[in-house]
Amino acid sequence: MSTLARRALAEFVGTAALVCVVVGSGIAAQQLSAHDVGLQLLENSTATVFGLGVLILVFGPVSGAHFNPVVSLADWWLGRRTGSGLSGVDLTAYGLAQVLGAGVGAVSANVMFDLDPIQISRHDRITTGHLVGEVVATAGLVAVVFALARSGRAALSAAAVGAYIGAAYWFTSSTSFANPAVTFGRVWSDTFAGIAPASVPGFLAAQLLGGALGLALIGVLYPDLSAVADDVVVHHAQEPERPAPPMVSEDSKPSVLFVCLHNAGRSQMAAAYLTHLAGDRVEVRSAGSQPAEQVNPVAVQAMREIGIDISTETPKILTADAVQASDVVITMGCGDACPFFPGTRYLDWKLDDPAGQDIDAVRPIRDQIETRIRGLLDELGIPSPA
Repeated sequence: MSTLARRALAEFVGTAALVCVVVGSGIAAQQLSAHDVGLQLLENSTATVFGLGVLILVFGPVSGAHFNPVVSLADWWLGRRTGSGLSGVDLTAYGLAQVLGAGVGAVSANVMFDLDPIQISRHDRITTGHLVGEVVATAGLVAVVFALARSGRAALSAAAVGAYIGAAYWFTSSTSFANPAVTFGRVWSDTFAGIAPASVPGFLAAQLLGGALGLALIGVLYPDLSAVADDVVVHHAQEPERPAPPMVSEDSKPSVLFVCLHNAGRSQMAAAYLTHLAGDRVEVRSAGSQPAEQVNPVAVQAMREIGIDISTETPKILTADAVQASDVVITMGCGDACPFFPGTRYLDWKLDDPAGQDIDAVRPIRDQIETRIRGLLDELGIPSPA
């Protein structure tokens, strides 16, 4: 199965399961607490929080666990210029999988509770307050997802996204649909959890507006957001399927190439660290597809503080020959695409971009690079000094 097909399948099954949780718990709540709407909402929201968290953990490493066309659309929008995030083809596959999965999830919930499989909801939800609630709910969801990705905390998405949705059930008048696919799925349930077809267009418009507002806010708060499009909701592999060959044969000197867009910051620091720690036991290169005129002065300063001088280094253009000559190629989370050659190991390190940052912001990036370099040396079987 191709990588895209596998990811689309994850989105289909994950969205189906999510809607099954939402609709199924809504049906159960209505049956268990027929005369207490507040208790019904508590039961429905609690199941959704836990179900969503588990689904993100299960499917996140495969597809990113979007389960939401607004999140996928935002991911595509951010990455369209840098080559990160979803492509147009990916976006189409994700959207179709999510919508179809939502319908299957709702029908499955109906069947589980011995209801008619196909129902049309009569629950009219269109009011000004509900629409404002959907704008707020979706803006907040997108802000949470992309703030976590941009700040390098995407691993917390299962807990944070689940917690936000659980809270938004209660603080928004619409009970936080915040998801066009889920909205479509809930049309097929004439229960507490449903939404009448006539209410859907307004909800979809509100969700798209909310997604745009949330993304605009995070774009202001977290510049260079496009660099982390691959981390939404959870970091997941985007490259074509490739075998994972050994780092290097036992009887040869390993060769490592570090790649970032401008070869002016992260890749230069990584190359210098590896040279410093490994000496002549590793052949080290660095390059970028759009090399800058000089190495970032703040990166130079940060490395000088620990006794490593990169002031004489010059950014270099990335070439196919450099990639082919390397045993390990490491990109730095900045959207650079490397030619693929069998036998080469490809890694991607997600690191903040030091461009435009002051020294206090660059020092943690430098320290993260050191930690990763020491881990790389362990994988290569090369001892590193303490």
